[in-house]
Amino acid sequence: MISITEKTLQDLQFPTVLETVSALCNTDLGMEKALNITPFKDKETLMEALSQTSEYVSSFQNNNAIPNHGFDSIAHEIKFLAIENSTLEVGSFRKIANISDTSNTLLQFFKKFDDYYPTLNNRASELELTKDIIKKIEVVVDKYGEIKDNASPDLQHIRSEMKVVRGKVNQSFGLSLLQYSGLGYLDDIKESFVENRRVLAVLAMYRRKVKGSILGSSKTGSIAYIEPEATLKYSRELSNLEYEEKEEIERILKQLSNDIRPFLPLIIQYQDFLSDIDVVSAKAKYANKINGILPTITENRRLFFREAFHPILYLTNKQKKEITYPQTIELHQESRIIVISGPNAGGKTISLKTVGLLQLMLQSGMLIPVHERSETFLFDRILTDIGDNQSIENHLSTYSYRLKNMNYFLKKCNSKTMFLIDEFGTGSDPELGGALAETFLEEFYHREAFGIITTHYSNLKMLANELPFATNANMLFDEKSLEPMYKLILGQAGSSFTFEVAQKNGIPFGLINRAKKKIEGGKVRFDKTIATLQKERSKLEKTSLNLKEEETKAREESKKMEATNAKIKQKLESYQELYDSNQKIIYIGQKIDDIAEKYFNNKNKKDLIGEFLKIIEIENSKRKKATPKEIKVKQEIKKEIIKEVTVQVEEIRQEKKEKKIKASLVPEKPKPVLKLGDRVRMLDGKSIGTIDKIERNKAVVNYGVFTSTVSLDALEFVEAKK
Repeated sequence: MISITEKTLQDLQFPTVLETVSALCNTDLGMEKALNITPFKDKETLMEALSQTSEYVSSFQNNNAIPNHGFDSIAHEIKFLAIENSTLEVGSFRKIANISDTSNTLLQFFKKFDDYYPTLNNRASELELTKDIIKKIEVVVDKYGEIKDNASPDLQHIRSEMKVVRGKVNQSFGLSLLQYSGLGYLDDIKESFVENRRVLAVLAMYRRKVKGSILGSSKTGSIAYIEPEATLKYSRELSNLEYEEKEEIERILKQLSNDIRPFLPLIIQYQDFLSDIDVVSAKAKYANKINGILPTITENRRLFFREAFHPILYLTNKQKKEITYPQTIELHQESRIIVISGPNAGGKTISLKTVGLLQLMLQSGMLIPVHERSETFLFDRILTDIGDNQSIENHLSTYSYRLKNMNYFLKKCNSKTMFLIDEFGTGSDPELGGALAETFLEEFYHREAFGIITTHYSNLKMLANELPFATNANMLFDEKSLEPMYKLILGQAGSSFTFEVAQKNGIPFGLINRAKKKIEGGKVRFDKTIATLQKERSKLEKTSLNLKEEETKAREESKKMEATNAKIKQKLESYQELYDSNQKIIYIGQKIDDIAEKYFNNKNKKDLIGEFLKIIEIENSKRKKATPKEIKVKQEIKKEIIKEVTVQVEEIRQEKKEKKIKASLVPEKPKPVLKLGDRVRMLDGKSIGTIDKIERNKAVVNYGVFTSTVSLDALEFVEAKK
């Protein structure tokens, strides 16, 4: 059975978190529920709440966004419906219909997308899906919250008659207005309304000349408001019909109230469901703001919060555009208690509060800002003693209050408890208070409770060092500037840097030395040793950070190189394919040229067709059948490669052109005379061949796969015949 006191909630600033969550709700009832969130009493209900929040968070990223869950509270309507024979107003029915409609929409949605929202659907499936409430209300009330004309046959008849009578009222009034206006009896405004009845604005001097009923006069008495005699008859008839209409509406609403009353339990469930969804939605929005996740919750006794942020501090710093430093804290069976020491303003209390608040939030169904590899288990109690708890009402000093608190801890502390104590042992004589604090700590330790304390007392630091399952920790400080680095380091006690901080703040060196002499030399040496160790750790921490940064950079460079190599390899393969394809085309072209030359000489069509067919059959035997889609893709890839190659070739040509221009400015070396057997290449090519034959200004160059006849001027000497 989980039990968390109000004091713990206040100490860990849990109400501040709830205020932020409440502000993210859409409904008043949701806001009220959010402010009253407390840790869940059992694990099953808690896990369901955490899953619901986690599922809602996922809806922000997927395409199946959860529909609107907003509604107007019907608390007043619920009270009235609970009273037998009570009648609701027409607007109340519209609110009930809206709640029913919204609930049904959500029930259908969660059922449809059960794969995405299984826990939310599990909650929704507890309710009955019915359109009966909406149907009954929509027969009577329109979407604007007005009674429909056809709500009953009698009402339809009454309103039909009213329409006719209103027409007669307006017609008769119009005639009177025209008549008396022509006679000059009316004021400039001509007409007005009194008691919702249309009247003539008659000048006081002519009031006796106008037949009708005087319903009032202006403040000055210069105008008399008269309803014309011709209109009076119809006005009385209209008043009677309006009374009948009112009576019929009351009857209809009473009947509708009686029809809806059996659904009261379901309507209450609908409102409760929608307000619950509103709270889940607010928790999900809050999780988004603080980058909250659901860590692993195990049965093992291990709390491991990696890169944990204090949510309130994180949001405050985010608003100020300042950095928030995360902490990594671990408690387990072999390291149950952490004693954090070091100077003030280093972040000890925040580290302690971070663990407590995150555990509290998690046990209240909220996601927390930690690394995804974090894990924890559930505590039955979280006990806290944080801040100056001087009780003015009970006339207790800070120390008396803390002793009273420690007494409560001793009664409740067990293996399922986490205790968090800030500035443990303060408020009394350092020697005596420290001794008592040491005894308390030993007691908590033997009861196998998990806990974190902050202290300046050396004896508590030494005790943490001596106890096998307790650990010292300190907040890192810059060894030169003594500025806090807001990073918790486990395994070593922290110095309070008392004399160093005093010196930094301008206290004369002589006074500091005198102070050192007033206390035991052993204690100074102990604190000095701790301070030295902290400085060394700080240096190592910086070196470690630098090395990590260098390692990260090296990894990034390595990844970039790998990516670049992969791209180059891919391009080479693409270029090779294009080159092979072009070489094949050149080879086929050469063959066709040879066949054409043969045909030119012998004019034998049969041989010509045979040779052509032979070439085509050889080439077709190498082809593979492909679908039109595959051919299209292949063509697109080839186009891209050709485009890329064309750009690069153009760049190379431009470069060569520039080189030629530069070379033309330098006296040309005598061009070697090409001979049979010389290895050559074309001026704008890369393939190297051997000269087989020279005739006039042309040479037959053998490239191995094929031969080509080329002008001698287009060839470039590479190597002489061996």
